[in-house]
Amino acid sequence: MDDEAAIVKLVSKEGEVYDVPLEVAKMSTLVATTIDDDDDDDEVREIPLPNVKDAVLSKVIEYCTHYNEEPMTAIQTPLKSSKIEDLVQPWYADFVKVEQALLFELVTAANFMDIKPLLDLTCLAVSVLIKGKPASELRAIFNISNEFTPEEEAQVREENKWVDRP
Repeated sequence: MDDEAAIVKLVSKEGEVYDVPLEVAKMSTLVATTIDDDDDDDEVREIPLPNVKDAVLSKVIEYCTHYNEEPMTAIQTPLKSSKIEDLVQPWYADFVKVEQALLFELVTAANFMDIKPLLDLTCLAVSVLIKGKPASELRAIFNISNEFTPEEEAQVREENKWVDRP
């Protein structure tokens, strides 16, 4: 069966099934490896993705489908701007303008499914989100508890004040 006509069924954590063209699904190294390990080419393959929620999987498929039609330009490092719009095409910049929780789930899904361009894009969006934020805000964003008392935090700041110097 050729890649253009072949269909793969991706199954989300909740059990929702998505029919995805093989060439789109193969953007995921996890899916490509699973398919390559399966010798029976004539049957429609069903690939469970137990770590990927339904809403996230639909966004991942949307990304891969668009990428297949219009590949994202590579993200140049060091970053020339702190605005996503200056670094990638408009569609990709809009794609990552989502709620913070969904963005983090997209990072996790891209990592689990091994989709490097999506992982690069979502990590870029997270880096733009956290750039220049104080530690207290970063703790809130990443749900990290502050284990220091105010006195201990002041002591750590004093011992490491060289870090804040330009």
